[in-house]
Amino acid sequence: MASSLLRSNKLASEGAYTLDGTSDERSTTSDYVDSIEDGDLSDYSTRSARPSTTQSLLHALGVTSWRRKSGYDYEPAANDDIPARAPKRSPQREIRRCRMSYVVGCVKRVLLATPFLVLMLFGVLHILHALLGRAQLFWDVDVSDDFLPHWGKPGRLGEGLAGYPTDATRDVLPIPCHSHNDYWRHVPLFDAIHWGCTGVEADVWLFDEDLYIGHNLASLTRNRTFQSLYVNPLVELLDRMNPETDFVNASGHGVFDVDASQTLVLLVDFKTKGHEAFPVVSKQLETLRSKGYLSFWDGEKLNSRAVTVVGTGNAPFDLIVNGTKPHYRDIFFDAPLDKMWEAPRSPISRDDTLHAEDDELHYGEAMALPESNVTTSGQGKVGTEGVQSANAFNPNNSYYASTSFTSAVGFVWRGHLSPRQMEIIRGHIRGAKRRGLKARYWDTPSWPIALRNHVWHVLMKEGADVLNVDDLQAAAVDQWKARMHQWW
Repeated sequence: MASSLLRSNKLASEGAYTLDGTSDERSTTSDYVDSIEDGDLSDYSTRSARPSTTQSLLHALGVTSWRRKSGYDYEPAANDDIPARAPKRSPQREIRRCRMSYVVGCVKRVLLATPFLVLMLFGVLHILHALLGRAQLFWDVDVSDDFLPHWGKPGRLGEGLAGYPTDATRDVLPIPCHSHNDYWRHVPLFDAIHWGCTGVEADVWLFDEDLYIGHNLASLTRNRTFQSLYVNPLVELLDRMNPETDFVNASGHGVFDVDASQTLVLLVDFKTKGHEAFPVVSKQLETLRSKGYLSFWDGEKLNSRAVTVVGTGNAPFDLIVNGTKPHYRDIFFDAPLDKMWEAPRSPISRDDTLHAEDDELHYGEAMALPESNVTTSGQGKVGTEGVQSANAFNPNNSYYASTSFTSAVGFVWRGHLSPRQMEIIRGHIRGAKRRGLKARYWDTPSWPIALRNHVWHVLMKEGADVLNVDDLQAAAVDQWKARMHQWW
């Protein structure tokens, strides 16, 4: 008894249990097991017999690592104030029982956690699927067509049946996209036509009475000229699209086989002095002109043909208007779209469905910039002097009306266009349409892909006539028309 009291005092001082015999939650499994191995279980008789509320709750939830249970009967002890007790189980058996209880507790925890683990697994799989499936919102996914790549070749299936006079652009559907900086393509001109773009852009530099193609001076080479990259390939392509055969003597066919009337816009960006370069550009277009492949204004109306040439950058507006021939023009101007903003209640034809709900809209003050004595082209560079009003631009002298999206509309901060930006875009497009011009924005966002798609979708929906694109495949695949929510 004395030893039991000493041990009880020791355990009480260590915080195992109180001297009045009540259990303390700070007791540990290791103390219990040590007592069992020593064969002295008297100190735990009262503690295990009356578990605390916390221990009972943990045990009910199956989260305790071992189970406290006295498993002992009290017997009266002779000549002793404290009841004596004798263990009914051996220490080894009690250890095995504790271990079994621990295993059972682990199994219970696993069983309880399994449904949550399964749900977590499916959640992770769903997130991965969403991220991989939406990867095209941030990066474009290549789409290749390798179906029977050797069909029609000698010794292959369909030998002798693959070619026909106008097969250069077969199965190509023209779409309203403009190949920005087209000369950067792996195959200039033909890459754009292959994806169905109805416009290409060529930067021309005048040196030594010839026109060289490149984005800057460092990129110029002697063999990459306006004629070698654009004029001559277009003549050869159009000659093939207008063949002379035993069945037909074709003429007036454009570059697209499925739509003979669709014109291809050749946007010539004048990088050097426009008044010096313009006569050279006009001269090098003579082959296309003589074959009747160029769109022209005859003094009364615009006659659309296979190729429509538009001057931008430093293109001289005065030379375009006052050409070498009176009442004839086959090079047109890229007018400044940012100068054409007008409120919806301006005199616009009510037959235009785009403006059917103008009376229901409320807009602020006009966004038109103050007029100046210097007119810039749609590319934002100096065009010519002397134009006092944006009304000077019309289908007789201009074709596109262009401006920088970032400069005129602003940066899209929240992943979607704001009401103020929508107001600017609608005013621009209305002004261009009232003048009979095709609205075009360049410098549109290119990344993230979801933002680019959002801007493309809005511009087309609001009536822009052409998308200025760098990724031709993305515009052609048409996935950008899917409705997106902000960044997702």
